[in-house]
Amino acid sequence: MTDQDQASRPIVVVGGGMSGLTAALEAAEAGQEVVLVEKNPYLGGRVAQLNQYFPKLCPPYCGLEINFRRIRANELITIYTLAEVTSVQGAAGDYQVTIKQSPRYVNDKCTACGKCSEAVEATIPNPFNYGMDQIKAAYLPHDLAFPQQYVIDPSIAAGQEGKKAAEACPYGAVDLDDQGQELTVQAAAVVWAAGWTPYDASKLETYDFDQHPNLVSNVQMERLAAFNGPTGGKILRPSDGQAPSKVAFIQCAGSRDENHLAFCSTVCCLASLKQCTYVREQLPEATATVYFIDIRAMDRYEDFYSKVKQDEGVKFVKSKIARIEAGENGNLILEGENTATGEKFKAEHDLVVLATGMQPNTDLAKVPGGEVVYDDYGFMQAASGVIGAGCVKSASNVATCVQEGTAAALKAIQAARR
Repeated sequence: MTDQDQASRPIVVVGGGMSGLTAALEAAEAGQEVVLVEKNPYLGGRVAQLNQYFPKLCPPYCGLEINFRRIRANELITIYTLAEVTSVQGAAGDYQVTIKQSPRYVNDKCTACGKCSEAVEATIPNPFNYGMDQIKAAYLPHDLAFPQQYVIDPSIAAGQEGKKAAEACPYGAVDLDDQGQELTVQAAAVVWAAGWTPYDASKLETYDFDQHPNLVSNVQMERLAAFNGPTGGKILRPSDGQAPSKVAFIQCAGSRDENHLAFCSTVCCLASLKQCTYVREQLPEATATVYFIDIRAMDRYEDFYSKVKQDEGVKFVKSKIARIEAGENGNLILEGENTATGEKFKAEHDLVVLATGMQPNTDLAKVPGGEVVYDDYGFMQAASGVIGAGCVKSASNVATCVQEGTAAALKAIQAARR
């Protein structure tokens, strides 16, 4: 293989979140062909599901729309959504990457008119809202989804509901014969930016997450506060749709715990502080109580912590909550010990938010091939060729993930052109 042949091969970027988007765009805008692979039916990753994100506390659509515009303007990027990399073989400069794309049952003729959704009656739990509401089984993943195409859920594709969707489409965009595809890409480099998964709160046995409707995770709280979330941006109790008056935030829910995630995810404290502001701005009569081991708000974010502490409606209790039990009317009783005073307590709240940590997706599923070294927590460390980026390398905030994506693009370009 000549240097010219190697340079003409694309870079495969796995993951369409902030790290992957950045890596793909930076490489393509430097003149390198890129194949971007994303398992969801849309790009944007978990950032797309946030209400606001640091450092500017702006809605995610601000930054995502700019990136989507950059993608549309660049012909060097090929995108496969609903797709996963199943094999990586070879070495730097000469990889064979196998991609399996699941059927969407909607093709590029889709104009996002919504006729297919109007025609069907079947519903599914909304994955974008972490299952907190139901959507039609023919759906647009979210308002600014890229690509702006509907998805037909596999549960209806082979039945009468699927036929209704196809018959309702005036553009012939619903393709019920879609079988997906498997393809192999000859790649010069591979960037693995597969992101993270919120730690499964149901594994926290003493909290009984699945038994308490008014016990939610921090990512679910983001959706409750978002204008396109299950409640239209109103922070309401899932059990009865009422506004809460006493909200609790439990830090390190499964984090810094050798039985679950033994490491600190770095972003959870700030996420809870941010969500305290959601509560106080929307429900000024409500109180927010943060139960914490210690608050980690590094460098410039210390000022944000200080600002939240000044709010008389926000309380901080140094405690690791030991148990959560059901109270009356859907309320929850938290049991713990104030480690600053030694006092044991029980406190009742009507909405409780668990600050669950970030589990790297490389802990849940390793890179399928390539010589990759992982640490004890499943984060990528040294690798000969496959380049890690973002939260598969360390628990990171959005700004750091963007920096990681840029660094990965540079390394990939060097691998492609050396």
